[in-house]
Amino acid sequence: MIVGVLRVELSIGEAQSLKDKRRVIKSIKERLTNKFNVSAAEVDAQDVWQRSVIGIALVANESRFVHSCLDKIIDWIRRQHTVTLIGCEKEVF
Repeated sequence: MIVGVLRVELSIGEAQSLKDKRRVIKSIKERLTNKFNVSAAEVDAQDVWQRSVIGIALVANESRFVHSCLDKIIDWIRRQHTVTLIGCEKEVF
């Protein structure tokens, strides 16, 4: 069993309130779950309007698949117009 964990830090420039931020983050998490079949949750900066940290987890039986999927997720996040990727950390166990 191979576990991949991705921690992404995002900037949400259009957010003017926590309600705006939560709408954007909820959409990102749902699309990640549906598109990549991963688990995603906001893990830090919950009370900061224009910043979010999302944790993403994936379990598979091949390391190569996990690395590939996490790289695709990073690329997908970079293409989203509602958020800007500030940083990311990837770990595979």
